[in-house]
Amino acid sequence: MIFKKNIVKVLLLSAAIAIAGLSCKTSVKNQTERYSADFQSVIDAELTESIPGILLNVTAPAMGIDWSGASGLNDWALGVPLQADQTFRIASVTKTYVAATVLRLWEENKLSLDDDITQYISAEHTAILERGGYNPNQITIRHLLSHTSGLGDHTNSHKYTDEFLKSRHVWSRTETLIDLITLMEPAGDIGAQFSYSDTGYVLLGEIIETITGQTMGEAIVALLQLKELGLTDTYLEEFEGDYSGKRIHQYYEGSDSYNYHPSFDYFGGGGLLSTTSDMSRFFHSLFNHKVFVNQSTLDTMLTSVLNGAELPMDYRLGLWKIKVNGMDAYTHSGFWGTQVVYIPEMDIAISANYSQRWYNSRNAPVISKIIDVIERKR
Repeated sequence: MIFKKNIVKVLLLSAAIAIAGLSCKTSVKNQTERYSADFQSVIDAELTESIPGILLNVTAPAMGIDWSGASGLNDWALGVPLQADQTFRIASVTKTYVAATVLRLWEENKLSLDDDITQYISAEHTAILERGGYNPNQITIRHLLSHTSGLGDHTNSHKYTDEFLKSRHVWSRTETLIDLITLMEPAGDIGAQFSYSDTGYVLLGEIIETITGQTMGEAIVALLQLKELGLTDTYLEEFEGDYSGKRIHQYYEGSDSYNYHPSFDYFGGGGLLSTTSDMSRFFHSLFNHKVFVNQSTLDTMLTSVLNGAELPMDYRLGLWKIKVNGMDAYTHSGFWGTQVVYIPEMDIAISANYSQRWYNSRNAPVISKIIDVIERKR
């Protein structure tokens, strides 16, 4: 009899837990639905004659919000509409993933952030940098992560602009370094100033590959545990390009970049494909201590460089700090019109991709508008 009573109690307890879980899920769903129409109105209003489409995700589990939306066109010429789950070239947002991967290697004692880079890059690449007047044996991994290495940026060269806009040129990591020393001047003394350099992150991509013996893409997925986090739409684009139909068309000054060879922005400065949902969830996981083993690693990532000196961008290690609606936030953006932001005060991550980049503001205009909606309805 006692045994039967215990069984009944267990069944009743299980039922109560199941109902509570269902109630929680319903609550989360209802909160998302509560904001859905307003979020959609915001992104609809972002479309202009020069911006054919926009993708957006808002991830705020504590507020019960997980919303992805799309507005406008994927293929401008054919009038094909965007879908919320489509991938896109995230360009320089890749740097956050590269930096986090390097920090994971640091956690595993595979490197020191103050190691000089000649320990991990090829002799050929060391020699190229030396030919260009650099001292790579004095440049550390931390310098590359924080853009304080004194390296110029190969992407600012006239050749880069002409080639990637006018032909399907195929780059190699080595060619980007040769372009750096032949077409660009050094940015300054090592550790003396901030100067944003895609080339520095190209070298970080090489460092990751040297240490892991994997491609940069494989190492990022494995070390950041993207699959375990459920982020299955974030990966390095195939070298010849992803033309499966899932990747969207992205535009630059009215020109469709869909057929540009991915190698123009591939080796660490860029290269990843993702969705707005995956980007938001990665940033939320990063700031909620689900990516690094040690919580202190995130503190290292968020440490200001150059002792708080006045900088054009308040860059940390693979992220920069900004203000959104008066609140501190951490972010990275990408050339084509991509930005992801995490706001600690609200525990919210917002990702946006404009099919053609926005102008007249550093931050994607849609982000502050989404925060306005949430603050108005809370």
